Amino acid sequence: MATRIAPSLPARLSSRRAWTTAGLLIPAYGWLTLAVFLPLGAMLFFSFLKAAPFGDRPLVFTFDQYLAFFRRPYLFDVAWRSIELGLWTTGLCALIGLPAALALARATRGRARQVLFLLIILPFWTNGLVRIFSWTIVLREGGVLDQALHLVLPSAPGLSLLYSYPAIVIGLVHAYLPYMILTCYLSVAAIEDSVVEAARSLGARTPAIFWKIILPLSLPGLVSGAILIFVPVIGSFMEPRILGGRIGVTMGTVIEDQFTQAFNWPLGAALSFIMLAVVLLIFGLTSRILPGRVASF
Repeated sequence: MATRIAPSLPARLSSRRAWTTAGLLIPAYGWLTLAVFLPLGAMLFFSFLKAAPFGDRPLVFTFDQYLAFFRRPYLFDVAWRSIELGLWTTGLCALIGLPAALALARATRGRARQVLFLLIILPFWTNGLVRIFSWTIVLREGGVLDQALHLVLPSAPGLSLLYSYPAIVIGLVHAYLPYMILTCYLSVAAIEDSVVEAARSLGARTPAIFWKIILPLSLPGLVSGAILIFVPVIGSFMEPRILGGRIGVTMGTVIEDQFTQAFNWPLGAALSFIMLAVVLLIFGLTSRILPGRVASF
């Protein structure tokens, strides 16, 4: 007669840990399903329709919405302008964010660091539209920047950056710079002081320490910050529309117009998924260029 062997203590603990982990993850994955995957699935369904099924319109499936991107040359220009805007914004955020993170981690202590952190996250406490319209006051002719210039150079011509490409970049950098600073700070703060001190003891100067030690070890923060910035920037529409005016036509504004003005939801959904595919392609190519340890991050 076979005897029944009770599960060992490690097996019971492992099973209990698995159930605990599943219980903790269910709310998060349930929320992701309701808030992310279901809307994406609905948009994917709309992107294959000939027309939005409002009223008595029948469901007619077609690939015309995706082919429209290739049949209309101006959409290529708009898509490239959106990618270029994302590259400029991400690059400037990296150039400003990494030195700021380095100063936070290495040059400040105590109260000064707390004040700087407060100034960094301050944009998160204000409404996005308020931030954008405040830049219109600064950048317009006769605005704060123009008046400051005339205080220094009274004979200088009027300065107006509003409704220009630099104005859009300024607004986007202001909105997304905190992401780069915070992610870079996490990477820079993890660098041991002993590593830098060892490099100095071996005769390395500050530029060499930065290029050979700090920058390579900060790449995970730079990459994660770039992802957090590049993805929303190429789909942004408030900054280009308000600060760019007529020249602020990006893929984000085109997609918004399809949903709110033209009521062509299938085309708007198809353009959204095309831009998603472009972003994934860029990240796929970048992961092959970056070092393996950063790509795996």
